[in-house]
Amino acid sequence: MTLHGTSFFGVPSTLLICVMLVMCSTHADEKAPEEVPAPPEVALTAGTWENVQEFVAKHPGKIVIVDIWSTSCLPCMTEFPGLVALKKAHPEDVVCISYNVDYSGIKSKPAETYRARVEKFLVKNEATFTNILSTQAADEVFEKLKLASIPAVYVYGRDGKLAKRFDESLLEDGEEEAFTYKKDINPFVEDLVSKK
Repeated sequence: MTLHGTSFFGVPSTLLICVMLVMCSTHADEKAPEEVPAPPEVALTAGTWENVQEFVAKHPGKIVIVDIWSTSCLPCMTEFPGLVALKKAHPEDVVCISYNVDYSGIKSKPAETYRARVEKFLVKNEATFTNILSTQAADEVFEKLKLASIPAVYVYGRDGKLAKRFDESLLEDGEEEAFTYKKDINPFVEDLVSKK
């Protein structure tokens, strides 16, 4: 009900109509919020190389791939998505584990100091398999494994035995990389998968 162009509440009717139109058009433009997929479940457990070996032993009949890496190693991070892709390509036959060796053994910077940055990288790469943050200093791990540098990838056959180790020893003259997932590891694993 209006009196002389004014609504019952004392607000000019043309202003009231404009406000109502704006409100209606605003609600019409609103869309239902799109469902955002939940972030992948990525877990990082503190452990040692012995824990890695225990994990391998728990998967008889599967091909187990162990990727030794660090966030301070650019080639490691460049190749890491290959591990994730390999797991996705063979979910029934392949089991993956990443073993992070960021911890350098400095007492004032224990292994847990590196957790946040390691987890950030794992989440970004959707590494939903087993991930271990080494509680042993990197140098101790390298010495134990007789490993000069990383990245390094260990592939265990269905019998639980080491089938092949991919490391810097495979570097040939004129090559920049000792190995890649695409060129070296994938074909090797494909061959193991085909021999059921």
